[in-house]
Amino acid sequence: MSTDPPRQPSPAAHAAVTHSASNAVALADVPSGGQPEDQFASSHRAVRPSLRRRVYEIMEIGHGEDRASKALDVFLVVLIVANIAVFCAETVPSLEQTWGVEFHVFELFCLFVFTIEYIARLWIAVEVPFLSRLPPWKARLRFAARAPQIIDLLAILPFYLGHMFGVDLRILRIFRLLRFLKLSRYSPAMHTLIRVLSNERRALMGAGLLLIAAVLFASTGIYFLEHQAQPDKFGSVPESAWWAIATLTTVGYGDVTPHTVAGRVFGGIVMVTGLCVLALPVAIISTGFAQEVNRHDFVVTWSLITRIPLLAELDAEQVALVMPMLHAQYLPPNVEIIAKGSPGSAMYFVASGRVRMHTATGDRTFGTGEFFGMVAMLANDLNNSSFITTSKCRMLKLYREDFHRFEAASPAIAAHIRKVADQRRAAFLSAAPPTTSAG
Repeated sequence: MSTDPPRQPSPAAHAAVTHSASNAVALADVPSGGQPEDQFASSHRAVRPSLRRRVYEIMEIGHGEDRASKALDVFLVVLIVANIAVFCAETVPSLEQTWGVEFHVFELFCLFVFTIEYIARLWIAVEVPFLSRLPPWKARLRFAARAPQIIDLLAILPFYLGHMFGVDLRILRIFRLLRFLKLSRYSPAMHTLIRVLSNERRALMGAGLLLIAAVLFASTGIYFLEHQAQPDKFGSVPESAWWAIATLTTVGYGDVTPHTVAGRVFGGIVMVTGLCVLALPVAIISTGFAQEVNRHDFVVTWSLITRIPLLAELDAEQVALVMPMLHAQYLPPNVEIIAKGSPGSAMYFVASGRVRMHTATGDRTFGTGEFFGMVAMLANDLNNSSFITTSKCRMLKLYREDFHRFEAASPAIAAHIRKVADQRRAAFLSAAPPTTSAG
């Protein structure tokens, strides 16, 4: 009696069984609400990036535009200034004896806040543009290598090193002064100065080498002229270097002075040379600062011009002629730009925000791309309307004296401005007695 071998399931039947089993497992994992577990996980994971993005906006983007960001900036600035003040107060023996415990508690509080700030900035590093494309660990590593983050780390590192290794690192407390440099994050002027020093570093290094050469020649010259008359003061070139530095910088402490006639004549030459040499870095920095400010004004004005459709039609040559005539302005809400009855000395282009014109016959709002103030300016008359910002505004201001040069650079746009001014003046005269200008 023969028995048939067991029949193997067909591939289709095997796939059906596998699909049924997987569906059963998936149904078993469905929570009571009826939503699959992977959707819960994805929604849970979505919360963290949104929170991280919000923290990034507060700490890195806001800077006054956001209330939370402004509050955080004010808190950190006050804390930094107070920390530097406490650091200085700790060096006064009477204050240290009276308030030593309070100073220590405040220092611990500052360390806690600055540590949380440092960790939070590393956490949001993946949200920084150009770093978000990198893996999280690499993005945070590159972010930590930036100068502001290095300053933040050095400001808190001595405390942790002292407790980790159990040694007295009071000498490293001087790094607490680096917390003052944290203010550069909130100071655009300091950012500009840092960029100037970075851009002009080669010229400053050349000026420094010239100063070193001047010190070397001055100390060598005074040594040969004075070492016999004053062997205790000018006994060697290194000893004479103190006099050379004090003379080149025109400080002249008076503790070391030449006695011979030749030494005094040489000292006068060194003083004049010092004035010339020390003027070089001052001129380099001041020129670089002016160039950086002009570059910033150019970028700001250009960005505002592109927001105004009428001015965006200018070609490159016209922009180069017109840009020096336009003055960028940033105004908060509820600021009166033009007062009623004031002389028409300028007109304004709205790059962003809204401005309300208030007249006796009604109000009108000017938005992005519009312009006002040219009626009274072209007529050399008084303004019959007041203009007040209703939101944060970015505008370009064109004075009456510059309008004629503007008209020569771009006759078409100037003709359009005159046409609109005539239309507004005609509309105003039809609604009110022709005493003063409209807007």
